Amino acid sequence: MSETSDMSGTSGTSTEPIRFDTKIAVLLREDLEPWQRLNVTAFLVSGLGTEVPEVIGEPYEDADGVGYLPMFRQPVLVFEGTKETLTAAHARVLSRALPRAVFTSDLFGTGNDRDNRAAVRAVGTGELDLVGVAVYGPRNAVDKVVKGARMHP
Repeated sequence: MSETSDMSGTSGTSTEPIRFDTKIAVLLREDLEPWQRLNVTAFLVSGLGTEVPEVIGEPYEDADGVGYLPMFRQPVLVFEGTKETLTAAHARVLSRALPRAVFTSDLFGTGNDRDNRAAVRAVGTGELDLVGVAVYGPRNAVDKVVKGARMHP
């Protein structure tokens, strides 16, 4: 079998699953409506790709040669937890200085990027009403950040 290497630097045979030494995780507050969960997740992960370009894979192309945008090179794991779980996760992600994105409840009432940024800027770090946090980093560090959360159903 030929030897292959994935983008995380691990290698294996071409029939082995690709394993990543990093993780992308989204933690959502458990009391969100279904549409809010989807909206928050989409916004949160969009920030990771801009700040951490190595998470983005190669562009896609179908058999007819039609091109598609690249996506994350690895799965995004989605978790849920209480407001307290998000607050604790936020403190842990800050203490580990991992790439992160936040979504606060105030953002549901704004309608544009400028107002979104102003809403976050108006509140102190410890007072943010978090409804979602995204994080990227080494697997064990991300696992510690989302400790106490459960996989989203």
